[in-house]
Amino acid sequence: MIDHATRLPAPSAQRAIALAHETFDIEAAAVLGLKSRVGATFAQAVEMVLAIQGRVVVMGMGKSGHIGRKVAATLASTGTPAMFVHPAEASHGDLGMITAADLVLAISNSGESQEMAAIFPVLKRLGAPVVAMTGNPQSTMALHADLWLDSAVDKEACPLNLAPTASTTAQLALGDALAVALLDARGFRAEDFARSHPGGALGRKLLTHVSDVMRAGDAVPRVLPDAGFSVLMREMSAKGLGATAVVDGDNRVLGIFTDGDLRRLVELGTDLRAKTAQEVMHRSPYSVDAQALAVDAAELMERNRITSVLVLDADGRLCGALNSNDLMRAKVI
Repeated sequence: MIDHATRLPAPSAQRAIALAHETFDIEAAAVLGLKSRVGATFAQAVEMVLAIQGRVVVMGMGKSGHIGRKVAATLASTGTPAMFVHPAEASHGDLGMITAADLVLAISNSGESQEMAAIFPVLKRLGAPVVAMTGNPQSTMALHADLWLDSAVDKEACPLNLAPTASTTAQLALGDALAVALLDARGFRAEDFARSHPGGALGRKLLTHVSDVMRAGDAVPRVLPDAGFSVLMREMSAKGLGATAVVDGDNRVLGIFTDGDLRRLVELGTDLRAKTAQEVMHRSPYSVDAQALAVDAAELMERNRITSVLVLDADGRLCGALNSNDLMRAKVI
């Protein structure tokens, strides 16, 4: 036991850096070493997962359990239903979470976890296929599983060769490789990823539609074509969009007038007092469909260097308006 009251010598900065570099080298070698051992058996594991009707149940003790939780989370977020079940808790009732329709992915570097060995016979009787990810082909888990994935490493990065370091890195990499192969086999797309990550940046970009963030109803600035210039300016000022649509009696867009148009006319010395909206508007303005993705509206605005865009419904009538500030508030851009 370390006496914390005893002052230990200050660590050498040079040795700390050297150990960090050595750790990176050992763990990188552990991951690269998997390449030569991933082959037909790995592909068979992918086929087994694709064939099940239930979920992948990931299990592991200690540090392997921590890796197992991450592997289960990665599988679940990339299209493969999965969950983590703690082996010790499984022996006290949690085995009821596992059905014959599931597949068990058991992770252990030694392959001799007592908690895992205790439930293997039950899993066999249940009929759930078991894939063991271990570093020992002669271990209890490897010999009694339906399939063995080799996660062996030459040594741990720990100077004592005791603490799980390189071995857990290899397990994590092999679990990620399995998840990636499965998402590819399922045709998993960015849109599918967004649906399982609605709170993330990708979810906002791929799940937010223009109709979710646009200004609608009375908040949309619009005037008729014969509206005087003073009416047009009051509408722009009141709605705070920096632009106003010019529409006909059927609410179809004829044009748009923006702050930029105003500046250009003033620079030309145009007498605006007697002008109507139709005379000063910019015809054929950019517009987006209300059901388009908000990120597509952002791309349209960026590509054409505009800050506002009109929104049309399925019948081509004005139903909303959107500017860059609206998109920023929605965290789409």
